[in-house]
Order: sequence, then C-alpha cells, then structure tokens
Amino acid sequence: MNMRATRARTALALVLGGAASLLATTANAADPVSIQLGVASEYLGKGVAKSNEEPSVSGSVEVTRGGFFASVFASTAELSSGADAEILTTIGYRAEFAGTGVDVMVINRDLPGTRTGGDGNYTEYQTDISRKLGPIATRFRVNYTADGYGGTQEAWWVEMQGGIALDRSTKLSAAIADRAADGGAEYVAWNLGVKRKLNDSFAVDLRYYDTDGAGQYGDAYDGRIVAALTFSL
Repeated sequence: MNMRATRARTALALVLGGAASLLATTANAADPVSIQLGVASEYLGKGVAKSNEEPSVSGSVEVTRGGFFASVFASTAELSSGADAEILTTIGYRAEFAGTGVDVMVINRDLPGTRTGGDGNYTEYQTDISRKLGPIATRFRVNYTADGYGGTQEAWWVEMQGGIALDRSTKLSAAIADRAADGGAEYVAWNLGVKRKLNDSFAVDLRYYDTDGAGQYGDAYDGRIVAALTFSL
C-alpha cells in the first residue's frame, strides 16, 4: 500500500472515530445513531470518478433527534488537486407532509490534501423531496453552492431518482441529473443499478454510471461499472 493511500485511510479512520465520539457525546441515549462502513471498486461523486480508478473505503455516522439530524461522511479519494479524501459534514431537518418527504440540509464539503492555493472547502445547500408513486419510490434533489470546488463559482445539481422493489431484499433504481456551473464542468449524468440486502447489516450494490462530459472533461467522466459493499449498524 503506498504512502498516500495509507495517509488517506488513516485520516478516514481518525475523522470517523472523532465524529462518532463527538456525536455520541452530544446525543442523548434515546437519540438514534446510525453507522455505515463501505468499500467500493471506485469512489464517485455527482457521477464523476474521484479515486483515480482505485478502490475506496468510506464511512458515515448520523445522529437524529426529532426531525433534526447531523452526520459526517468520509471517503478516500485521489484527485488531480492533490486531495486524498472527501469529508462531508451535514446538518439538516426531515419532515413529511401528506405522504411527501422533505429533507433540507447544509453540507460542508472538505477535500483534505488539496495543494496550497486550491479551494478545497465549500458549503452546499440541498433539498430532497421524496414520494411513492404506486410501487415506485421517487426522489427529486436540488443541490446548490455559491462558491464551488477549485475555480467553480455558482453550481447547481438537479437530480431525479426512481426505484422499485424486485423482491423483499432487492431494489432496482436509476437516476438522471444535470449539473450547471459558472466556471466549472457542465454535464448530464445518469446511473442504473441493483442493490440487494444480504442480511440486516450487509448490502451489495452493482451500478453503471455515465455522463456526457467525457469528451470535454476527461476520463473521470467516462462510463463505468462500480461494485460496493456496505455494513450498517
């Protein structure tokens, strides 16, 4: 294992360990806490490869109280800016109105390891609206940042996702999204895949991702199949 990968995994463990301790300290005993660990053949964000075609490890911790929630997610990465991890710290609120779920949140996205002078930290504002339409579960997402990664200024990510249960343990889902940005990459992304629960804790996901940006922005925007295994508590 090279030094960069070792450093990234150590940072991931420290971040998640610290987050778990902090959230556990601030949460009451009755507050639900969920933990998820994962390994994937590649790490993607907003349809774009972020681990240089290398496997990634990730983890998240979330605490909820009433409709409010706070979470930390971290994954190893390998970006051209020098960043070797991606960390998302989120606070938000969940509610349901007449069968429609609404999540609103503020996300701090940090890319440790970004070279000096690079803009590796920024804030996103996100709203998810979800509803079941017969057997299909749908989710509409809008994500906005006023000052994005690197030279990107304003950026929007608008996504529609739908999924249907094939049986009690298997779900087929697909999503399509559009990214518009001032000073950054603009593209359409989509994915299609199957997730299967192996038991109460383990699940596997096999998914095809693609965008229309490969010819303009490079190999990270190419189509690819990603396999992932997650463990949840």
